[in-house]
Amino acid sequence: MPKVKQINHVAVVVDNMDKALSFWRDALGMELHELRDVPAEKSQVAFLPLPGSEVELVQPTTDDSGIAKYLAKRGPGMHHICLEVDDIEEMMSQLKSRGVRLINEEPRIAADGKKYAFIHPESTSGVLVELYQI
Repeated sequence: MPKVKQINHVAVVVDNMDKALSFWRDALGMELHELRDVPAEKSQVAFLPLPGSEVELVQPTTDDSGIAKYLAKRGPGMHHICLEVDDIEEMMSQLKSRGVRLINEEPRIAADGKKYAFIHPESTSGVLVELYQI
């Protein structure tokens, strides 16, 4: 049976990366590990690590991306929680068998080789959940 290992990250959608970093990095004193463009998701992501997890700030880089649409509809704020799992395919199969609505039917592969997929908020009491397998 597949298992959730830990919370990998919490993602926050921002409309202004510099303004967001002035709080998360400058006011809270969190270290900015990396600021990366993610062309596949049409976004820029700031990675702020914490022990065993991290905060990711996500800003859209185009007006037609999923992140931009989310931002236009809901405004800046919490976007999703990411759960690290030991076997993403098995976890997705288990969820499907229990009637959980998935956004991605198959795991996607990130630039760094990690597998990920999203679960629709309709099945999670309103929270967008990402599954991640390292």
